[in-house]
Amino acid sequence: MVKEIEVVIDTEEIAEFFYRELIRRGFVPTQTELEELADITFDYLLEKCIIDEELDIGDSDE
Repeated sequence: MVKEIEVVIDTEEIAEFFYRELIRRGFVPTQTELEELADITFDYLLEKCIIDEELDIGDSDE
């Protein structure tokens, strides 16, 4: 039996993770480089069907 779980992927969180890891390894990435890495990672997860892209429309007060 396969369980389905909900996972929220935040590209800002990915960028922060890459920043910490790259600094720890002796690299000093720019903000633009971090954003690109985060976007590439997100696209990779989509391509591998690890995540599905869903738009968060938010709560509606109608």
